[in-house]
Amino acid sequence: MDKNGSLYVVATPIGNLEDITLRAIKILKEVDLIAAEDTRHTLKLLNHLNISKPLISYHRHSEESREDTIIHKLENGENVALVSDAGTPGICDPGEILIKKCIEKQINVIPIPGACAFVNALIASGLDTKEFIFLGFLPMQKKLRKNKLEEIKKSQKTILLYEAPHKLKKTLIELKEIISDRKIVIARELTKIHEEFLRENINELINISDSLKGEFVIIIEGNKQDIEKNEIKTEEELYEFYLSQGFSKKEIIKKIAKDKNVTKNEIYIKFLNK
Repeated sequence: MDKNGSLYVVATPIGNLEDITLRAIKILKEVDLIAAEDTRHTLKLLNHLNISKPLISYHRHSEESREDTIIHKLENGENVALVSDAGTPGICDPGEILIKKCIEKQINVIPIPGACAFVNALIASGLDTKEFIFLGFLPMQKKLRKNKLEEIKKSQKTILLYEAPHKLKKTLIELKEIISDRKIVIARELTKIHEEFLRENINELINISDSLKGEFVIIIEGNKQDIEKNEIKTEEELYEFYLSQGFSKKEIIKKIAKDKNVTKNEIYIKFLNK
């Protein structure tokens, strides 16, 4: 059997065509075949780069039927470039399943780095970049969506989401219920002519959401209140912390009992004269 070819996972521009890397151009010129999410969309990029290569469609609805074809070509020694419509394949785009199958078949998978919307949104957001969680698009299924929103509520790390324009307002309204006064940034149309970072409070973002167009990344500040609470050691400090948050004495006793895993009565006696 001939030596296997390699699968190149090639990042392409998310807007500005000048964001294509020199290495990506070189690979696209050298491979035998390009597997594209939308061949018409990729053809425009190839024409811009004066590259002519055979194309095969590889999208959400064709993943299973196309994988065997692509694997067969790779096993026959052909090199294949995998591209999505924009950005890095496998990140909220087709590619993950094919990549896993190539690894199972001991076919070399080579990443060709480049544009990725959520990374660029994060670095220009002004929010904490040391630790973050990327959740992609929120699930549509009610229970799964609720679980993800609860994860956002509790997370002490910066959270990043993708969202479509027709769902933006609904998502912002849901987020309002859980993020309180935490900072939120919306990055819109990254690298394109109308690129914009909106750093308003969430009420203002909800008010203007109907007028916003394009592709969105939502960046949400981590839950700093929980970080502050976790640094508190004594019950007295916890009492003062919850008091500063506006909780009643009854609510505070309940919360401290839960935090310290003791009975409410024990805490009540301790703070009887508060």
